[in-house]
Amino acid sequence: MTLLQPDEFDVAVAGGSLRVCRWPGEGPTVVALHGITANALSYAVLAEKLGGVIDLVAPDLRGRAGSAGLPGPYGLAAHAADVVALLDHLGVERAVLVGHSMGGFVAALTAVMYPDRVSSVLLVDGGVAFGIPAGVDIDALLLAVIGPAMKRLSMVFPTVDAYLDFWSEHPALGPYWSAAIEAYALRDLHGDRPSCNVEAIRADASDTLVHEPTTTAYRTVTCPIKVLWAPRGLLDEPTGLYRAETLAEVPNELVPDVNHYTILIGEQGAAVVAAHIRELVQR
Repeated sequence: MTLLQPDEFDVAVAGGSLRVCRWPGEGPTVVALHGITANALSYAVLAEKLGGVIDLVAPDLRGRAGSAGLPGPYGLAAHAADVVALLDHLGVERAVLVGHSMGGFVAALTAVMYPDRVSSVLLVDGGVAFGIPAGVDIDALLLAVIGPAMKRLSMVFPTVDAYLDFWSEHPALGPYWSAAIEAYALRDLHGDRPSCNVEAIRADASDTLVHEPTTTAYRTVTCPIKVLWAPRGLLDEPTGLYRAETLAEVPNELVPDVNHYTILIGEQGAAVVAAHIRELVQR
């Protein structure tokens, strides 16, 4: 597979500029929102699978990669406001939102806060509450939940190869390594360390895992909404984030033989997500 290179541009948002990747297409605009320590290139394989029939737009969310320098306040409401600023910049009145992992919570909250700007929401292994009690140590919880992805934020990497070697040992990514995963990993490397703003990660984690109504926005979304979920987890373990019974209150579909990452950045998972996006924009 030849990896499509996105166009990149900046959008004025509160506090500075939001960096955005765009894979142009002839059809409607779809805004794609990434996970908590991820970046816009997590959608590169999806762009390939859409084959130019969708105008796919994916920002580096506030505090990550090309948007790492944006200041707080952080949290999901700030991301939702950034999404609306992006739609305004594009001249798009209403769009389909796709959100992976934490991006799913952003997509759902945007649909609740700005219902006139969102036509439908597709949640990809995220966006639905996990039932974490208040008062937990966010740093400990993040390390327990996302493991290597969080650990790397405090590390220094003497060479690019050392950074890629670290990623290649990730149990949910290393065995499925591809040009797309490598590009995704490298986008977050700035000099000898990752660019993710840890304060942004903490604030977003609190909203995603603990705080209502951000954890439960999916329940009050008024436009069409659906969850695609992975049977395997963030470390490729055989139990994923969700089960059918935990998703009973929202339309959902299991995507076979994928983990939390490969449901989006793997060939098979991205093909399923692309098929659902095509259905949504045709409604």
